[in-house]
Amino acid sequence: QVQLVESGGGLVQPGGSLRLSCAASGDILRIYDMAWYRQAPGKQRELVGSISRAGSTNLADAVKDRFTISRDNANNTAYLQINNLKPEDTGVYSCNADLVDYIGRADHWGQGTQVTVSS
Repeated sequence: QVQLVESGGGLVQPGGSLRLSCAASGDILRIYDMAWYRQAPGKQRELVGSISRAGSTNLADAVKDRFTISRDNANNTAYLQINNLKPEDTGVYSCNADLVDYIGRADHWGQGTQVTVSS
């Protein structure tokens, strides 16, 4: 059974940085795109950005100057580096992976990690 587990969230002051991780485990044959989403309180979930298996990234215009996505294919892990955090970055950050396991190809989601930006 495939699992995605996010980690690295927490309470941070404005201007601080965080590095979120998304680790995929289980009977994984191949991971294609991995993506990060966030959901702010009272708002719909939005796409933050994605990264292909080859490492090509796409980031939302609102965050591209402060967020960086990377991945480690050998360890089935994706990362989201967030710099110069702002209160509006507060929310639950979740990852999604388009992957193949012994059942087939499908999207898988993690439970999310909470990021709170406050002084």
